[in-house]
Order: sequence, then C-alpha cells, then structure tokens
Amino acid sequence: MLISIAIPAFNEEKLLPATLAAVAEAGTAFTGRGWEMEVVVCDNNCTDRTAEIAGAAGARVVVETVNQISRSRNAAGHAAKGDWIIFLDADSTPSEGLFEATAELMEQAKVIGGGAVVTAGAMPFWGRVGLGGWNCVSRVFKLPAGSFIFCRARDFRELEGFSTKLFAAEEIEFGLRLRRRAWRQSQRVRIIRHPPLLTSNRRIQAPWAMLAFVLTAALTLGLSLRWRGGCGMWYDGRR
Repeated sequence: MLISIAIPAFNEEKLLPATLAAVAEAGTAFTGRGWEMEVVVCDNNCTDRTAEIAGAAGARVVVETVNQISRSRNAAGHAAKGDWIIFLDADSTPSEGLFEATAELMEQAKVIGGGAVVTAGAMPFWGRVGLGGWNCVSRVFKLPAGSFIFCRARDFRELEGFSTKLFAAEEIEFGLRLRRRAWRQSQRVRIIRHPPLLTSNRRIQAPWAMLAFVLTAALTLGLSLRWRGGCGMWYDGRR
C-alpha cells in the first residue's frame, strides 16, 4: 500500500516546514503497517522558497502556474502515485493519532474516504463558535474540510478531481460528489472526530473579510465562488 500526501501550496515558506515535519513524524502510522508514504507538493505559482523547502524535505514538487486552489489540489492529486491520497493544506499539522485513525478507515472496504474535524488552537470566542459550527455540519452531512480529505486515488480520478469552476468551496463540492459516489457503491464517507486536525488560525484573524466572503457567497447563491474577485481572501497572499 502506498499513501500519497498531496499538499497544495501558494507562498507557504513560513508554515510548510512545520507541516512537512508533522507529516514525516505522523507517517509512522502508515510505515508501521508496512505501507509506504510519499509527499507531493504543488508549487502553485509561488514567488517564495516554498518549492525549495519542499524539495529539501524530500517531497516531490509539481508546478501549477494558474493560481487556483482547485487546480493546485488537482495537480498534486494527479501526480500522486498512491493507492490512497490525503489532501492536506500547507498550514495544517496532522498527528500520528490522526493518521492512525485514517489508516484504520482505509482498511475498511466500506469506506470510500472522508476527513476530520478541525481545531485551530487559540481563537477568539466567535472563532470557536464558527469552527464548532463547521465541525458539526461536517459530521452530520459527511463533508470533509478542505484542510484534510482522504479518498482512494481511483475515486479521485474517476470523479475528475476538484472543480476548476470554483475559486473557493471546491472541497465542499467535491465532498458532495464523493458522498453521492459512496451511496451508489454502498460505501460511506467518514469524518474522524478524534484526534482533530490542527490547522492555522490565520483566516480567523481577518473576521470582517471572512464575514464579507460568506455573505457575498450567500447573497449571490454561490455565484461569487466562480469569480476570483469574490474569493479575494483566499488569494490575497496574506501570510
């Protein structure tokens, strides 16, 4: 069994080293089973040392010149050689316990894929409420957060990856299609509740931008997600 860790990255030189170190440490959950693991990092038109850092850490680097999250995820996913792919954001640090729980699900024939609940460390009250709300939605509707999605490589490819029509929320759209595929195949999507994935709280540090993004998406019935300008907070390069 080969597990591919696919990491989309746009100017992530500050946080990528910690992510890659965490992946290497947590990977013992796979190697302890006799499985192999590879790391594929997509350099999504970076202007910093992201690619250099990834290569030095032993990751395979692929390039996507169009700055779009879905294209970056797809580039890493299509380059992956594994039987399973874990899509991990470059600002997230998985634990060995999370990879262990993921491996246990991968061993179940009825599981097509899934994700994990998310925590972001120290947060203001409104951030804890918002993240808690998302985690509840994720568990109830079996929708993995974009920061951690796992699925069989063949399912990713047969679903044609993440939609390039979307500049944000592409993980939700992919999750819906993965869930429908699971239903058709009498399989299921699982969301890991413990341990959670630790991700960056940097988006929570821009509450008004997040509120404007959510309201714009709601008022336009999601049409703003198809326009880069409507998803500016995901592409502003703020790190």
